[in-house]
Amino acid sequence: MEDSLSEQTGVREKAWSSTAPPGEFRTYVSAEESPKEFTIRAIVLGALFGLLFGAVTVYVGLRAGLTVSASIPISVLSISILRAFGRSTILENNIVQTTGSAGE
Repeated sequence: MEDSLSEQTGVREKAWSSTAPPGEFRTYVSAEESPKEFTIRAIVLGALFGLLFGAVTVYVGLRAGLTVSASIPISVLSISILRAFGRSTILENNIVQTTGSAGE
């Protein structure tokens, strides 16, 4: 069935690409998958990052008079820490980064 559908539409199986033409675009997470996203460890880790980076932002803001966003460091740390704890998904990392940035 799948082969006949791809033959009819003329779409060949290719690697994921965000710059693919509309007829060849495939989502990163398919509709059939339901990976873990909203987990306890994601919320707890995001809250801890929010507290930590929030305190750092307040200190640096009062000391130096300027603040920066901690969104990228939080996302990099969440990928590293969740990978060390075991399997994690891109959506779980997104929750950690979003929660941490909101707390900051």
